[in-house]
Amino acid sequence: MSMYLHNTLTGRKEEFTPAEPGRVRMYVCGPTTYNYIHLGNARPLVVFDTLRRYLEYRGYDVLYVQNFTDIDDKVINRAREEGLPALQVAERYIEEFFRDAGALNVKRASLYPRVSQHIEDIIAAITALERRGFAYPAGGDVYFAVEKFPAYGRLSKRDPAEMRAGARVEVNTAKRNPLDFALWKAAGPGEPAWDSPWGPGRPGWHIECSTMALKYLGPGFDIHGGGADLIFPHHENEIAQAEAGAGGPFARFWLHNGFITVNQEKMSKSRGNFFLVRDICSRFQPLAVRLFLLATHYRSPIDFDDAGLQAAEKGLERLENTRRLLGEACCRLAAADPHPRDGGGTALTGRVEELRREFVAAMDDDCNTARALAALYDLAREINTYLATTSCPEPGAVQAATRILEQLGGDVLGLFGRQEQGLDSALLAGLMDLIITIRQEARQRQDWATADTIRDRLRELGLTLEDTPRGTRWKKG
Repeated sequence: MSMYLHNTLTGRKEEFTPAEPGRVRMYVCGPTTYNYIHLGNARPLVVFDTLRRYLEYRGYDVLYVQNFTDIDDKVINRAREEGLPALQVAERYIEEFFRDAGALNVKRASLYPRVSQHIEDIIAAITALERRGFAYPAGGDVYFAVEKFPAYGRLSKRDPAEMRAGARVEVNTAKRNPLDFALWKAAGPGEPAWDSPWGPGRPGWHIECSTMALKYLGPGFDIHGGGADLIFPHHENEIAQAEAGAGGPFARFWLHNGFITVNQEKMSKSRGNFFLVRDICSRFQPLAVRLFLLATHYRSPIDFDDAGLQAAEKGLERLENTRRLLGEACCRLAAADPHPRDGGGTALTGRVEELRREFVAAMDDDCNTARALAALYDLAREINTYLATTSCPEPGAVQAATRILEQLGGDVLGLFGRQEQGLDSALLAGLMDLIITIRQEARQRQDWATADTIRDRLRELGLTLEDTPRGTRWKKG
């Protein structure tokens, strides 16, 4: 089945086929490293991590590049506030980024290039633009001449003439056109600086990403991703620089996730309505935060509230409960008579495959994680029903259900983290079976005090016993 992605460049869904068979080259704009990441930063991290996971599930080798903007006005201002070198401040927040991204189970990118480590590449790119007539120096700065690039505005669907007419009067009169943007900035007093043909300074924001993307992925790479707020001016300017310099297409597919809002207003640091990922994860399970971000199609806005995160925690609990039941069933089957049996296993296996196809169809349709999650919940319900109504589950059915649940919920959506499934889970299931047997014997002796003590102490440990007509079951939480 073909996969389709919504390409911002064309404004429509297009069949996705990588330029190089079997290999996907993908670039996603990373953070400016001057603060901890907030939920708005986390959405593209989770969205494009999930897309990368799904492409790998489909069998592609994915080269995934995400940059760190470790030199920027915001980094410099934070360094001044803290009285530390800018790169030292950036290094600290890069470490904190990995901590927060790891909590959300975001896989490490293939490469994390940093601006500070690519100054020579950036200078070479600006020099090439100047040589080709697309850039001009002005007082130690260097600007990109927008009017020299006729396709400017193609990504954002903006008319340069209208943008110029509506532009505010600028203090900087060195620019020939108010739409021209900085490729190189002359160093101010006390700012980090590197030598260049135009004097000491540092790169402009936009040239950084296009230079690093081309260095590691080459022209015409497959996917460039980021938040919708980057469409203009950042990604528009990236295209202009890259295609003016290289003389060919920059990226084939442009994907952008929607905003996160709070009371219908965009979440941002400037509005003061942002929530740090680490603060949210102190109140809610980190993987429930990931589920919350995936429960809405990536191009649609998400309105942040506690109710949504609470619903995500309940959804995650449903999936984890199914994993636990499957783990118990696997342990019992391993200790039981291995003779084959059916008990409805064939029907379950068929239904598992149907729901796997539904999941794949949803992901193939522009990475629709909301529909994929619905298929995953249906899968969990089918498994739960089978295990609750079958005294002798069929080993092949249990194994198939376990494999598909782990692949879709864990490998693709990243909702199961690094939970260990080997000896530890088997040991826990065996110990719980023993404890439930001891409690049942106490109840048969009408030793209610002992039975209640066992139940209460387990609850204190986060394990709940449920007495049902089919026997006692346990779950976490």
